[in-house]
Amino acid sequence: MGLFDFFKKKETTQQEQQALDTGLEKTKDNFFSKITKVIAGKSTVDDDVLDDLEEVLVTSDVGVSTTLKIIGRIQARVAKDKYVNTSELNNLLKDEIQQLLAENNSNDFRTFEYGSQKPYVIMVVGVNGVGKTTTIGKLAHKLKQAGNQVVLGAADTFRAAAVDQIKLWGERVDVKVVAQAMGSDPASVAYDTLRSAVANGDDVAIIDTAGRLHNKVGLMNELTKIKNVMQKVVPGAPHEILLVLDASTGQNAIEQCKQFTEATAVNALALTKLDGTAKGGVVIGISDQFKIPVKYIGVGEGMEHLQLFDRNEFVNSLFK
Repeated sequence: MGLFDFFKKKETTQQEQQALDTGLEKTKDNFFSKITKVIAGKSTVDDDVLDDLEEVLVTSDVGVSTTLKIIGRIQARVAKDKYVNTSELNNLLKDEIQQLLAENNSNDFRTFEYGSQKPYVIMVVGVNGVGKTTTIGKLAHKLKQAGNQVVLGAADTFRAAAVDQIKLWGERVDVKVVAQAMGSDPASVAYDTLRSAVANGDDVAIIDTAGRLHNKVGLMNELTKIKNVMQKVVPGAPHEILLVLDASTGQNAIEQCKQFTEATAVNALALTKLDGTAKGGVVIGISDQFKIPVKYIGVGEGMEHLQLFDRNEFVNSLFK
């Protein structure tokens, strides 16, 4: 099975579903305990209930602008139906969130295809501490499981620990790692990685980058240089610029997304550490604000806990 088959034929196993349900427990418990208070003693969804629901969504890190969209949609449905029981509120909210995600380029990735490019090049960006290296390692494992030959490029050369971590993951999942000395030119590492990928017939090349949030000009220049060098080896590379964000940072993750999307053409997102936070609502807000597909979510420490994002499974799990 090749890379594209992996994404086309992805089916959620019972283990993955359980991991997702468990990983979203803190968000779910926080969210629904607040909603229970909102509807306590109320029989219909009125203006007071909607005002309180707005506060619940904002404090669950859905974000102000996205919250206002959701509340506006619910208001329209309440006005149309004239009378809506508070018992129906959960289903109403679930429907509107699923529709919002569907409109915001959030695919379920069951039928997603990259195309015929080989090697497929993924450049991974994000600040230190968000789980970037772990995400790279787990993604390499997933792709290798699907029968792909994967190579990692340790282009975060500003921290010795970053290079060591990538090498450790390479050993752990048994994939090749291309690295140079600390302080080397990141673009040079990326260049060498792609040359190696082409020479060895690798299916996927994953390039790590420095986890520093520079000023936008410095960040843009550095990432542009890496991209330009890679294109000399593989035209059109990188095919995917994956931004890794820590969901537990809530609104700070949204700010990081803003900074990185202004600096480079991010076209995929990974949200990590959902299992350790009650701020899972940030997935909804980021998807809505940036119109960039959330592609992966991290819901635990194990290899199986890096999952392809499926909007329906995500929302269904949240509302179980």
